Amino acid sequence: MRRLPTCLAATAILLSAAPAAAVGLPQKTVTTEVYGNETCPKAADGEIVVCARRPENERYRIPKALRQTRRTDAPSMSWAARWAGVENASRYTMPNSCSTVGAWGQTGCTQAMIRQWWLERQSGR
Repeated sequence: MRRLPTCLAATAILLSAAPAAAVGLPQKTVTTEVYGNETCPKAADGEIVVCARRPENERYRIPKALRQTRRTDAPSMSWAARWAGVENASRYTMPNSCSTVGAWGQTGCTQAMIRQWWLERQSGR
């Protein structure tokens, strides 16, 4: 037990005194993930390969850090508010929207022009 700290101290002194190339330390570190029973890739000269083993059922899944969590405010939102949000988001594709996207968009443009004409007529322009 007493030899281990002494060996570590001696190794640290040697590594700090000599340049990395002279000691033979690797120049490149490769980190990869392997799934199931796959073998870790072989290291080339001057290279260290670090493999993280994952279960096979995680192979095609989105990583946990990137997965979305459920919204906590959804249960407190009323259905009327949810529907208003959906309706607002899809308003430009609905009839009479004056849009080139969706059904009957051109009828909305005609109605908008007639409404503008009527307002101008009422104001006396």
